[in-house]
Amino acid sequence: MAINRTPVLKRCRQLGLDPSVLGYSSKKESIRQPKRRRKESEYGMQLREKQKAKFIYGVLEKQFHGYFKRAKAMPGITGDNLMRILESRLDNVVFRLGFAKTRKEARQIVTHGHIQVNGRRVDIPSFRVRPGDLVAVTPKAKELLVIKSALVSNEGVQVPAWLEVDIESCRAAFLLFLSVSRLISTSTSSLSSNFTRSNVRTAVY
Repeated sequence: MAINRTPVLKRCRQLGLDPSVLGYSSKKESIRQPKRRRKESEYGMQLREKQKAKFIYGVLEKQFHGYFKRAKAMPGITGDNLMRILESRLDNVVFRLGFAKTRKEARQIVTHGHIQVNGRRVDIPSFRVRPGDLVAVTPKAKELLVIKSALVSNEGVQVPAWLEVDIESCRAAFLLFLSVSRLISTSTSSLSSNFTRSNVRTAVY
């Protein structure tokens, strides 16, 4: 698997992202919108939104292409479908629940077999969680420092409305998605709006 070794804060600056979207602190360094010498074209804007999505959710080009094709084949708006697919990845769900500080940390927790879905251990970060599924930290993993530390750090952070979590037992239910505008944060809402444009196919692929 290809590894992007660009420092997170530097990459955030390049894409004009707030590090908090990825679970990182932005106190040490302010994030400025990248300077542009000329007005960005429609193609350039959509390409940048695609790069943001790949960076935020930690997916590679081939994987993202597969998600896009799947979203396009689903009924409804392609951009909304794409965001739902990305948000339903198991590593993202673990991050959203507060069981990990960042999505990268969430991927490691899943890969090491510390997460169960419907009582069965799942170690595939890209596993797609579906409405009605129960996600939980395995009994032994509840004592891991990485998970305990994440729960403390994320105390007070609001869990999305499409997840119902019991922090004490480290269990959660995956509910039906709401509208995309409520599904994702304002920091990533532009991703969906740009992917829904009629000529998105030209910019993305």
